[in-house]
Amino acid sequence: MATEQDKGPARYCAQPPQRIPALPPDLSLPRTRAILLNRAKWVNGTQLRYSFLDGAGNGVPKAWLTEVHNGFQEWEDLGIGLRFRPEDDPAESEIRIAFADDGSWSYVGTDCLGIGSGEPTMNFGWDPTSPYGKVTVRHEIGHAIGFSHEHQNPFAGIEWDEPTVYAHMAGPPNFWPHEVTYQNIIRKLSTDEVSGSQWDPSSVMHYGFEAGLIKRPEAYRTGIPSPRGLSEHDKEYVRTWYPPLAPHLDALKPFRSAVLDLASGEQADYEVTPEKSQKYQFGSFGDADVLMVLFEDVGGENLRYVTGEDDSGENRNGRFEVKLLKDRRYVLRVRMYSTWGAGGASVMYW
Repeated sequence: MATEQDKGPARYCAQPPQRIPALPPDLSLPRTRAILLNRAKWVNGTQLRYSFLDGAGNGVPKAWLTEVHNGFQEWEDLGIGLRFRPEDDPAESEIRIAFADDGSWSYVGTDCLGIGSGEPTMNFGWDPTSPYGKVTVRHEIGHAIGFSHEHQNPFAGIEWDEPTVYAHMAGPPNFWPHEVTYQNIIRKLSTDEVSGSQWDPSSVMHYGFEAGLIKRPEAYRTGIPSPRGLSEHDKEYVRTWYPPLAPHLDALKPFRSAVLDLASGEQADYEVTPEKSQKYQFGSFGDADVLMVLFEDVGGENLRYVTGEDDSGENRNGRFEVKLLKDRRYVLRVRMYSTWGAGGASVMYW
């Protein structure tokens, strides 16, 4: 099956610059790496709502909207812990989609939360129903899940013919300035930003490249084909970060700490059912960088975000105070960035 990439120069995803947290300069390397690796990932079990900024598709072919729905469904059908739900109100959505003539792009993972509620976090600048457009849909959703460009993997060992790449991308159909090409192709990700050491040139997060742009590995001097869809490694990798959810959760009781026996990137989930309607405090304890997120069960398998706290990179433990209602069901999800010292880590509410 031929794609636009096979027929000639393709338009590429122009990913916006990622938000890099300002970490203390004296932070240990293991803590720094764990924070950078985990920082843009959603807590597993998050229900991500997506909306179209032009409502039900005013002026946009219905088939385009259907293909975007299909793309979200394909990722979810892998059995991951994330859920994707269409939402009519953009202000209530984590992912807001436009179809402007502005190229195709998406913010990465939780960077979407820092974008104004009236602004897009994802854009499709060409027909998403073509074979190449369908791959683009899966690629941009991959960014929204928290994944970066695979061709920028530092373990790929790609040596670019940089003058040729810059000249190629400055011409049609992309017309990219130098900085956009650097940020999306030439720049290698830090080893702190990637897990494992495997490069997957067939990943949906990889661009296809024409001949003459790559010097090494020599096998790719003739180019890299455009991906046809989610690779087997894509499927394995997304399940690593977002495994299937456990059918039952441990109950977290007031004033009883729960030990967080977690490796970096792992997560613990707890059910909270208050016996009184009042304000409660939640906190983590021990030498650990932790992300805590509280959701309320609003029925129909829907969990609504309530509040959260991220203490990563700081010399303190996270705390938040929130009013909970008697007999309502809440879910606390706790993701570990890193832990150190001999005392371990735990979480409690009171």
